[in-house]
Amino acid sequence: MGELWSGPIIDAHHHFWDPSINDHPWLAPEASIPFRYGDYSALKRRYFPEDYFADAGRHDVVKTVYIETEWNPQDPIGETRFIEQLAARYGVPNAIVAQAWLDHPDAIAVMTEQASYKCVRSVRHKPGGPTALAQVGHVRSLMSDEHWRRSYAALQGLGLHFDLQTPWWNLHEAERLARDFPGTTLILNHAGLPSDRSAEGLAGWRLAMARLAEWPNVQVKISGLGQRGQVWRAKDNAWIVREVIAMYGPGRVMFASNFPVDGLCGSFNDIYTGFKSIVADLPLADQEQLFYSNAQRVYRCEPGAIDRTRPEPLRSEA
Repeated sequence: MGELWSGPIIDAHHHFWDPSINDHPWLAPEASIPFRYGDYSALKRRYFPEDYFADAGRHDVVKTVYIETEWNPQDPIGETRFIEQLAARYGVPNAIVAQAWLDHPDAIAVMTEQASYKCVRSVRHKPGGPTALAQVGHVRSLMSDEHWRRSYAALQGLGLHFDLQTPWWNLHEAERLARDFPGTTLILNHAGLPSDRSAEGLAGWRLAMARLAEWPNVQVKISGLGQRGQVWRAKDNAWIVREVIAMYGPGRVMFASNFPVDGLCGSFNDIYTGFKSIVADLPLADQEQLFYSNAQRVYRCEPGAIDRTRPEPLRSEA
C-alpha cells in the first residue's frame, strides 16, 4: 500500500437541512418511507455546516457540493435560495445540484430560474421506474418519457448538468440519454447503487456500468455504498471502487460522503479513510483527481472562506 491521500478534498455529494423550519416531507416527524438503509429517524434533525465539519474531522475538506434534499416539490426555488444563504454565511457549499422535476409542466421555467443562481451547476430528479430487476422490461422510468426528455434537452442550453440517481438495472435508459444528448454531462450518483452484493448482482451491475462508461459525457460519483444493517468497511467496498475507476478512468470519477445519510452506515472517517486506503497504490496524480480536481472541474466550485462555527440559525424565506 502507498501513502494515504492527505491533500485537499472536495466532497462531491452531501446534504444540509433543518426540518424544523423547512418543508421536507420525508423528514417530517410522522413520515416513514421505504429507505435502503432501513430506519432513518436519526436523520430527522438539523444538519448544518458546523455539524458536517464535526463529522469530517481531520479530513481536509476545502469545498463541498450540495445535493437537493427532496424539499417540498412545490417550492424548488425556495431550497436554492435557502442554501445560497447558507453558503454566504458559512463558505459552503461551493456548488449546488438543485431540484427540478422534469415531468412537471413548468420544468423548463424552473430550471431556467435555478440556472440564474450563482452556485447552481446541475439539477436532479430521481426518475423512478423499476424498483427490482424482475420489473425491467415491464416498467419504464421517467428517463423514457417524452415530456421528461424534452425537459432534459433544455439542460445544455441552460449550462446545466444532470445528476442521476437510479439503480443499475435502469442504466440502459441512461445510456440513451447520454447518446441522444452528448452535450449534457450526466453525473451518475452513488456508483449506480450496487446494493445486491451477490455474485449475480455484482455481475449485472458491472455489465450495466461498463456499457454506460462507453459514453464520454458520463461522470460517476462513488458514494452511497452503505449496506443495510452493516458497518461501512473498506474491504466490503474495495472491489466496487476499483472497478468503477477501471471502467471510467480516474478522470471521470469523484469521491463523496453522502452525509449525513451515510452516517447511518459509518462515520465520515470510516468512509473517507476507506476510500483513501482503497486507492493508496494509485499515482498521486490520479488520487488528486478522485478527491479534488474532478469535482472542481465538473461542478466549478466557487471559492469560499469556510466558517466552522455555529452562528445564529438561518430562517427560510419561503
